[in-house]
Order: sequence, then structure tokens, then C-alpha cells
Amino acid sequence: MSSDPRRFEFDGVVRITRIGAGYLIFTTVLGFAAINTGNNSIYIGLSFMLGCLLLSGVASKGGLKHLRVEFVSAEEAWAGVATGGLLRVENDSRIWRVRDVVMTSPELARPIYLPVVERNIEQLVPAHFLFRRRGAVDIKEIDLYTRYPFGLFLKKRKLRLAGRLIVYPRLLESSGADDRFRLAEGDNSSSNRIGSGSDVHGFREYVVGDSLRQLHWKKSASVGRWVIKQTDAESGRIVYVYVDPFLPGDAVPDALETVISSAATYVHDALERELEVVLKLPGVTIRGRAGEARRAIFEALALAEATSQPMAGLPDRDAVIFSLRGAHESKSA
Repeated sequence: MSSDPRRFEFDGVVRITRIGAGYLIFTTVLGFAAINTGNNSIYIGLSFMLGCLLLSGVASKGGLKHLRVEFVSAEEAWAGVATGGLLRVENDSRIWRVRDVVMTSPELARPIYLPVVERNIEQLVPAHFLFRRRGAVDIKEIDLYTRYPFGLFLKKRKLRLAGRLIVYPRLLESSGADDRFRLAEGDNSSSNRIGSGSDVHGFREYVVGDSLRQLHWKKSASVGRWVIKQTDAESGRIVYVYVDPFLPGDAVPDALETVISSAATYVHDALERELEVVLKLPGVTIRGRAGEARRAIFEALALAEATSQPMAGLPDRDAVIFSLRGAHESKSA
């Protein structure tokens, strides 16, 4: 079978195959021969061929009619990268044992070929999904094709699916990761990053999970919101990422996708190095390490939508900002 799903697409529900075309031509010739000669043997052969043609239609329709397909699960999905998953295929027919079934869908990376689907049984089928864009994706339908039973016609049936998953942003090719995280990982050349562990390095907004012992009461009272003291030791292992999804009027929508992908790549590299990440989006602040809040961080980036106003509030010290107004890193002097 070809790996190109377009090979199996056509307008309609039936396509005649080469074998089927030859079969119909031969049946037609045989029919004229029977009429012209009146030979009973030829009539019997013609009846047999027409009976096989009828059986082919009944068997293929009956076989596809009793097939059920359900979306079971998918692994962690990233835009532009094929990911594994599972589909459940069930044949609830007590008569038809369907062969040569091909399943295609816009969300499938390649068609799935099933040599045989036994009657009155269900099976889990591995699948490879490919999603072009980030966000919440609904897997709504899948097409079934078969040449069963004699290969005369290619029959099609469209099935509804009920599957939903979050597709993470597309990851860009990483470059210079060692340079970007050298300070965060503890380069001795930066004295203000590595201290005794108790010296105040800066201030940041309160995030759920922070200890109340680190609250700076005077600073909190002056600005009207909770503010946390950040020590040198803490700052050496935390990466602050601000993503502003503001879309200027003269910007194209794909430009925002590049910003989101850049932020996702940066966060992915930081988590791979076991650094703690604080991600801030409009109305959302998530803090965590790999294995803890990793899923929540990438889901927030996947579901980020363009805003008509720039993100309010000043970024934390040493934050990395991703925005269409300019992506830059603010470093302390």
C-alpha cells in the first residue's frame, strides 16, 4: 500500500478497479455472445458472473457497515511531528470477515492498512497522527476503504470519531542552548547569580506554591500585590519566561505562531536541563519543573490566543520576553 493518503481519496463512494473494469468488459462481451448464440452454457456462465458482481456489492457494503472505529489515545503531541496513538476497530458482524481495509484521515500521518478484520471481534490498532498547528484539536472523522471481497470495486465509508487532545506548539531547531542557560546553570563568572543563598537578588510576583516566608511585606504593600523576595541561590536555577500574545494590526497571524514556537522551544530546553520555569501569559502564571507542571506549561502555550492589548505589568528581573514588539533577554548589570 502507498504511504500517500491522497491515493485513496476520490469523489463518491465507489471506484471501479482495473480488475473490475476488465471483469465488466468480459461480462458484457459474454452477454452479447449469449444473446447472439442462444447457448445455454454461455447463459449459465453469464449468470454466474452477474451473481459474483451482486455478491461483491452486498459483501463490501455489509462488511463496511459493521465496522466501528474509536479514538483511544495519543501520546504527547507536538505540531509538525508525528506522534503515536491507538484506535479501536470493531467488527460486530457475525457473517462478514472484512479484508484489505485502509483507514485515512486528515489527522493521520499515513494510511493504516488492516489485512483482515475478523468478525465479531475488536482490536487495538497503532496509528501515527500528524497535526499541523497547535491548540485543541478534535478528531472528527475517518474514512474506510476496501476492495473486499473480489477487488472489483473500491468502496468507501465515512465514520464519525469523538477524539480531542491538546497539540503543543511547534518546536524550532535549538541553537546556542549552552550559552543561553550558562548563567542559570551556575557559571562562576556571574557573581550576582551565585551567592550565599540568602542575599536578596531581586523581587518577583507571588506564584502559587511559593512559601509565605519569602513574602516582602513592605514591597507588597507599596505595589498592592504579593511580592516575593528572590535570593541569589534561587535565581540561579529559575528561568522566567514572559509571552505577550499581543498581535499588532500590521502583523500577520503566522507571526504570533513563530513567537509561541520560540517560547516553547526555549522552555523545552530549560526543562530538559532540569531548570525551574516560571511562565507568564495574560492572566496565567505557571511555575514548575520537568515532570511536575510541564504539561500545564505547554498546554498554556498551546492554547494561547492573540490579544488586542499588550500584556500589562513589568517583567521580573532577568526575564526572557517573547513578543511581536521584540524578543529580548533582560540581564542584570
